[in-house]
Amino acid sequence: MSQEPQGLVARMEHHQIPIYLGAMVLGAFLGRAAPSAGPGLEHAINPVLGALLFVTFLQVPAGDLIRSLRDGRFLSAALVVNFVVVPLVVAAMFTFLPADQAVRIGVLLVLLCPCVDYVIVFSGLAGGDSRRLLAATPLLLVAQMLLLPGLLYLFMGPGLADVVEVGPFLEAFLFLIVIPLVLAWALQAWAARATAGQKVSDAATTTMVPLMAATLITVVASQVPELGGSLGDVAAVIPFYAAFLVVMAFAGRIVARLFRLEVPAARAIVFTGATRNSLVVLPLALALPDELAVAAVVVVTQTLVEVIGMVAYVRLVPRLVPEPVTVA
Repeated sequence: MSQEPQGLVARMEHHQIPIYLGAMVLGAFLGRAAPSAGPGLEHAINPVLGALLFVTFLQVPAGDLIRSLRDGRFLSAALVVNFVVVPLVVAAMFTFLPADQAVRIGVLLVLLCPCVDYVIVFSGLAGGDSRRLLAATPLLLVAQMLLLPGLLYLFMGPGLADVVEVGPFLEAFLFLIVIPLVLAWALQAWAARATAGQKVSDAATTTMVPLMAATLITVVASQVPELGGSLGDVAAVIPFYAAFLVVMAFAGRIVARLFRLEVPAARAIVFTGATRNSLVVLPLALALPDELAVAAVVVVTQTLVEVIGMVAYVRLVPRLVPEPVTVA
C-alpha cells in the first residue's frame, strides 16, 4: 500500500511540466467561466503560496543553509547574475516598454526579483545543482526584499513613493518567507528527534507538485477576469519576457564561466538568472492602488511565458552548458 503513493509522487514529479501547463490552462478556463470568483481566489493566493514555500524550505536542512553561506563562488555568481546583470538587462529594455505606469511597475516587480520556488525543480530537470540553489534561496529572498525598493526608485523616480507602500512588502516578507522558513526549521528539528516528525516531514515533501499546480490555478484564475480592456497592454510585454529569457540564458553562462563553476552549478546559475519571482511578488502587485491593478496581470503574464520558456530551458541548457568531453 505504501508503494502506490510513492509511485504516484514519482510520476507527478516526472511529469511536472505538463502538469503545470495544464494547471495554467485550467486556471484560465476557470477565470473566464466564473469571473465573479476572482476576488475570493485572490485571498487564497497567499495561503497556498505560503504552503508551497514552506515545503520548498523544508527540503533544505538548516545546517545546509549555514554551510551555503561559505559557498563563496556560487553565492557570488548568484548575486551578480541576479542583482547586477539582471538590472542592466532590464534597464536596456525599459525605455521600450509600454508607457503605462502600471505596466512598467508590473514588469519591474517581476523581472527584478529572482525565483525561489519552481526554479529548483526546473534546474534539477536540466542537471543543475538544485541543492546548492535551494540552499541559496534565503539569501536571494532577503537580498531582493532589501534591494527591490531602491531599484524601483532608480527606474521609476521619487513619484513611486506615492503609489507603492512599504507595508505590503513587509507583510509579504513576514507571511511568505519568515513564517514558512521558521515552521520548516521547526519541523526539521521535530523530525530529527521523533519518528512521527519524520513521517510528517516526508508526507509534506510529497506535496510540492500538487501545491505548485494549485498555486498556478489560483493565480491564473484570479487574474484572468482583471484583463478587461488591458489585453493589448498586457500582450505588449510578452515579447520582452521572451527576450529576457533568451538574453539571460547566455548572460548566466558568461557569469558562471567568470566564476569558474563546474557544470551543475553553472546550469543552476543560468536558471536562477532567468527565472523570476512572480508568485512571491504577486501579493505586492495586488496591494497596489486600483488604478494600477493591471500590474498584477502583467506579473501573472510573466509566469505564463516563463513556464513555457522553462520547457525549452530544460532541453536547451544542457546543450548551452554541456558536460566536458572526456578523452579516453
